[in-house]
Amino acid sequence: MYGKASAPEYQGALTTLSVNSSLVDVLAEGTERLREAERAGQPGEAARCGLAVAEAHRRLGNVPEADRAWKASYRAARDAGDTAAMAWALWSGGTLARQRGAFPLAWRLLGLAAELGERGGDVVVRGYSLAGLAETGRIQGDYAAVGRLHEQLLAEARRRGEARHTVWALEGIAQMHRNTGDHDRAYALFEEAAEIAGRADDRRGHAWALRGLADVLSVRDGATERALELLEQAEATCREMNLSSALAYNHKMQGNVLYRAGRYAEARDRYELALTQFRTMSEPRGEALSRLGLAKSLARLGRDRTETAAELADLARTLERGGLRHAREMVARAQREFGLDAAAAR
Repeated sequence: MYGKASAPEYQGALTTLSVNSSLVDVLAEGTERLREAERAGQPGEAARCGLAVAEAHRRLGNVPEADRAWKASYRAARDAGDTAAMAWALWSGGTLARQRGAFPLAWRLLGLAAELGERGGDVVVRGYSLAGLAETGRIQGDYAAVGRLHEQLLAEARRRGEARHTVWALEGIAQMHRNTGDHDRAYALFEEAAEIAGRADDRRGHAWALRGLADVLSVRDGATERALELLEQAEATCREMNLSSALAYNHKMQGNVLYRAGRYAEARDRYELALTQFRTMSEPRGEALSRLGLAKSLARLGRDRTETAAELADLARTLERGGLRHAREMVARAQREFGLDAAAAR
């Protein structure tokens, strides 16, 4: 049903790159091809190569470089009159905006990308842009608004046999089920995503699926060692492919698993590592979640209650401003866990 996973964001002279290509290699080759296209006066090719450069920078956590690259790709596509390439550039910019926590901008850019993708006749960028909108809503905790869109996109991806997009949709739906307490359904979906990603040689998707499976095994079954084994396997992939964001989220999940097992000192170390990584790549959602885990771990290790209360209150305000409803609810649960006054967060 599914063929080998492809990377449609690698275009023009870069179509030979694999979905599993090291991001460092993608950046190097993309930059070289981009310069060649610019010297040859080929704005269309420059736009396509610039997209790969933008995505490599984004996934490596190089936020300023990624921001400049997607905008340059958009300008080149506009100069070439290439509507689909303009859509791809906007998709990259919208994805970066979501990564940075700029959700209103993400909604606007991804919405424009979907419109231009439809106008330019590129069903793939339209699908990726709609998926970006769905993921933005999911991250903000608006499951009612985007749950149906996730299901629609999953059906479309299955129909076209797009393994990578199917895996993404399965993982998104699984995460919503996990967050609303349906652990069995979440596990089944993560398991299917892992199987499809494995058969399609989508190592990035497989690493994310393993992270989801580890989470459910930990929270549902208390299977700490098995969860850590899966996370270690996923971590190896993240390191080999230079997946900076995925690696940081992996370390944060290791902290979660260790915390649930009562191994608070080890959890503290994992959260501290993840926090440093998220701050390096300017990813506020990951930073906030790592701060939350760290605060809880330190509280269990004897931190002063007043300091814990102040930290959680500050986190609550930060998440309220950022529109991250589900993460805000997690802070409220932590305040209840430690018998702290949630009113301090308001």
